[in-house]
Amino acid sequence: MTYRNPIPTVDIIIELMPGRIVLIQRANPPYGWALPGGYVDYGESLEEAAVREAFEETCLRVKLLRQLGAYSDPKRDPRQHNISVVFIASASGTPQAGDDAKNLGIFTETTLPIDLAFDHAQILTDYFTSLKS
Repeated sequence: MTYRNPIPTVDIIIELMPGRIVLIQRANPPYGWALPGGYVDYGESLEEAAVREAFEETCLRVKLLRQLGAYSDPKRDPRQHNISVVFIASASGTPQAGDDAKNLGIFTETTLPIDLAFDHAQILTDYFTSLKS
């Protein structure tokens, strides 16, 4: 008998200025705009993975502030069952698209792109709602 387990991932909401966050446009399928993030490597903590992925995809050194939550819907990623722990981070510097990012943009709640990948629309709704409470 073979057992399959969900794959751990991280996503990072990078706050550059009050109300402004960084999103990347994915260079690989599934396409769309997304939070920087990716897979946790074996032997790596969630926090280490978040800092690494943020740098690889945005060229920003981030300081993790807190966790927003965990997202585990088996259908959140069309490729496989991934569980994501989402961190909120601050950063300074000039963001640049790197690694898996085709492009990079800075958005506010009212300027978010329509074509968000995965369940990132829900994550961002949760994030902006948390700022108001």
